[in-house]
Amino acid sequence: MERNIYNNEQRFSNWFNKAEKNGKIKGTNPKHSQLIISIIKDFRIGINVSPKSKKGARSCIRLDTIKNRLVFIFKRLELRGIKDITKVKPEQLHELFNDMREGVIKTKKGVPYKSTGDYVKSFKVFWHWFQLVKRKEGKIIDDITIDLDCRGEKPKFVYMTKEDVERVIEKASFDLKPVLLLALDSGARTKELMNLKISDFNNDFTELIIRDEISKTFGRKIKLMLSSNQIKEYVNKLGLRPDDFICQKLAPTINKELRKLGKKLLTPDQIKYKNLTLYDFRHSSACFWLPIYKSEAALKYRFGWIKSEMIHYYTEFLGMKDTITQDDMYVDITKTQLEKQIQEEQKKRNELEEKYNLIERRLKAIEIGLVTQATQQTSPVVIQTPIGQFDASISGTRWQDDRFKPREEYENGS
Repeated sequence: MERNIYNNEQRFSNWFNKAEKNGKIKGTNPKHSQLIISIIKDFRIGINVSPKSKKGARSCIRLDTIKNRLVFIFKRLELRGIKDITKVKPEQLHELFNDMREGVIKTKKGVPYKSTGDYVKSFKVFWHWFQLVKRKEGKIIDDITIDLDCRGEKPKFVYMTKEDVERVIEKASFDLKPVLLLALDSGARTKELMNLKISDFNNDFTELIIRDEISKTFGRKIKLMLSSNQIKEYVNKLGLRPDDFICQKLAPTINKELRKLGKKLLTPDQIKYKNLTLYDFRHSSACFWLPIYKSEAALKYRFGWIKSEMIHYYTEFLGMKDTITQDDMYVDITKTQLEKQIQEEQKKRNELEEKYNLIERRLKAIEIGLVTQATQQTSPVVIQTPIGQFDASISGTRWQDDRFKPREEYENGS
């Protein structure tokens, strides 16, 4: 069962039941209210969704987002004299969304909307649903959203270096330290972190399974390179069982503590646009792992991304590729292990080299001794050695390749 982090499901269910019962949504006329209720009702069970979209019911968070944006759009169009959204003209939509971008329509804080593209996408979802419903009734509705601009300014992140993250973790409470380190290590989404159980860790806490049912995109099995020892110690100290959640605190409580830590430990520029939250650790994790992973596909797998553009989305302004060094290609703990292995290999190599030189000296001494013995014989002596056969006689030594060495070379130590 999925953990309900913000009580969204119950809150949304209460709103929907009330709206469906009354047939009215505050701020919109009856016709628009019914359209919003109808699309939410369909999407709640996964019908009349776009053929290009993921099949199945939409989450309460997704439904609540669609509802809020459609209410805003319909309300604004009503103020402009459009009482029936099904008869809206393309130019009227363009004017509305352009006014949001240009600041003619401002947010509650009195600034232009930075996420206008998200409102455009929600309207596209509504219109494509409306087309599909009408098509089932035998009516063809033109797509008036083709030319709408979905672009929007990306959300702001609180960017932290690895040193910043370490300072935050150091000052965090005991039961938050391993969670933050796990967030940096795994790059898991907040929802995924909140739903991780002890049973999801394998191989002595060095591997983590993010299950399909808790992932936004797909399940995956990843290696933990930074946090396994801390997680293991934390689990043992608290005596957590396989079915217990690794995060003993919910996201709102964690974010409240992080907000205080961010104001205390980070610079004003870092928290200029937003407070520090658990989600920012996913962003910092992406920046941390980007120069380390050699394969784009492997990086996408770790973070649960389907599209490559998400790599750019999380890391575009950092310029990390321009400043990366060879040492940065190793995670700290891995680097230490590799350095130790290299030292051990070098030690073995030196020992083998010393043994080889000793054997070579002994063979040289044996050669000289054998030649000396051969001079005392009346006929050539055939001698078998580990390195081959040679003939020794009074005149000198002949090796297998028929090369001769005068005795003087042995006597002189040549």
